[in-house]
Amino acid sequence: MLWTIAETSLRETGRRRAALLLVIALPLAFYAARSDMQGQAVRFLALGVGWAVATLALFSHVGARHLDRRLAVVGASPTALLLGRQLALLGMGLALAGGYFGLVALTQDVHRLWAVGLLLGTTVLIAAPLGAVVSLVLPRELEGALALLAVMAMQMIADPEGTLAKALPLWSTRELTGYAVDPVGSGHLRDGLAHFAVVALLCACAAWVAAVVRLRPRTLPEPQAA
Repeated sequence: MLWTIAETSLRETGRRRAALLLVIALPLAFYAARSDMQGQAVRFLALGVGWAVATLALFSHVGARHLDRRLAVVGASPTALLLGRQLALLGMGLALAGGYFGLVALTQDVHRLWAVGLLLGTTVLIAAPLGAVVSLVLPRELEGALALLAVMAMQMIADPEGTLAKALPLWSTRELTGYAVDPVGSGHLRDGLAHFAVVALLCACAAWVAAVVRLRPRTLPEPQAA
């Protein structure tokens, strides 16, 4: 079941070629905008990858809403439906992250290149369930995309030392970028991974609960006696 749902999700996403190309190119625009500043270029690239993957997750889950309801009626588990789509999204997201990791390796001389791969990978692991949560709370693509835009905009402009920034889902990108680019101690790595683990767990749990609630069987009222 998981692989079937994952394969279906990949086919559905592949049909939206124009949107897919724009989403893939989005991180490149973020990276190019700060290419003269190594640390910001790498972090903005990670945020662009996160935004792209979260948007793909939003489109995938919203587009499959009616199909999921039909599959749930015939006995498909909400957990399997969610995990199957997340599996496909994580595969696409990690492939996207791998491509941009290669770009960084070719164009930047960072202190710890492997940490850039860790940065991009953890960003994907947060963004996929984050997009699912937004799609399950806001059932229309426009509203969901605007919500993701608001989150990413706050992520970029909020004071990274402030409480608001630390409460946002991708604050870990700041710590992991610092560890990758600058000769700093392991405290940045530890703090970034701790924040990532908490956010990824919260997003995954929220997505699962929302999926189960949305696809739970509904009991029809008994017909009234004539």
